[in-house]
Amino acid sequence: MSQKNPDFGKVAVLMGGRSAEREISLMSGAGVLQALRSRGVDAHAFDPAERDLGELKNEGFERCFITLHGRFGEDGTVQGALELLGIPYTGSGVMASSISIDKVTTKRVWLAEGLPTPKYVLLHQGAYSSAQVNTIADTLGLPLIVKPSREGSSIGLTKVTKAVDMAGAVAQAGQLDADILCEQFISGDEVTCPVLGTGAQARALPVIRIVAPDGNYDYQNKYFTDTTQYLVPCGLPEGEEQAIQQLVLQAYRTLNCRGWARADVMIDATTRKPYLLEINTSPGMTGHSLVPMSARAAGISYEDLCIEVLKTAALDYPKPGGH
Repeated sequence: MSQKNPDFGKVAVLMGGRSAEREISLMSGAGVLQALRSRGVDAHAFDPAERDLGELKNEGFERCFITLHGRFGEDGTVQGALELLGIPYTGSGVMASSISIDKVTTKRVWLAEGLPTPKYVLLHQGAYSSAQVNTIADTLGLPLIVKPSREGSSIGLTKVTKAVDMAGAVAQAGQLDADILCEQFISGDEVTCPVLGTGAQARALPVIRIVAPDGNYDYQNKYFTDTTQYLVPCGLPEGEEQAIQQLVLQAYRTLNCRGWARADVMIDATTRKPYLLEINTSPGMTGHSLVPMSARAAGISYEDLCIEVLKTAALDYPKPGGH
């Protein structure tokens, strides 16, 4: 092992947490921890589900690499705690994190800025009628997507092909979130594009095209099967990859994201128009994850990617004379 990297001090890799994505977060965190240590960083695992965040300060941690996914990690709550502790952290700040975890709020911001995203209907738990649910298929067309507004990794997501299945899909999403997003289904190429950096320095990495079995890119196919194909180079028609990279950079900057993120996009098969689906401000770093895959295509190793992300650790409100 090389000498300890003096640039970063003592680093906590936040992993695990309390969200539905705990299992994935532990996998991401283990990978990042090993990568940082291999580069001589004084990195330590820290699970906020098992330890109080105040211990970070007491134990002299100088930076946090956030590999928490979903609620209590990607939603601005941990970011706010770290702001209060004065410990710089990777990824987006409090506001960008809390907006980005909420798919509906994200869509509202993008639409306000003229960025394309599929049409949607929002249902609030306990405030909708079965008659209202029955009209959604007419409004958005079939098939359509039903999902919780604030979960990741396709948890609670249903692709509805028959109107009769709407009630069950809404009930399933409603078990995970009080806000249920019903979204127009865009038939065509599914792609994802990571971004590294902040502000004018932010850059888009190569686009990955996702080809899942039967077009069903669900939780199982995301993490635990090898039948999903990830194409990078993406093989899109000339000019399309660049256009998607530009769109994703706009989406990232519009939400004031920083450090890194990954945006998911659908390309309409008929019109070739891209539609933004969502943005992940604490992307996965597992063996199946897409940011490392895209980075590799750009000549950036997993270890170099981790170091580059760690370098961007910051605070929304830096202490005077501090970081």
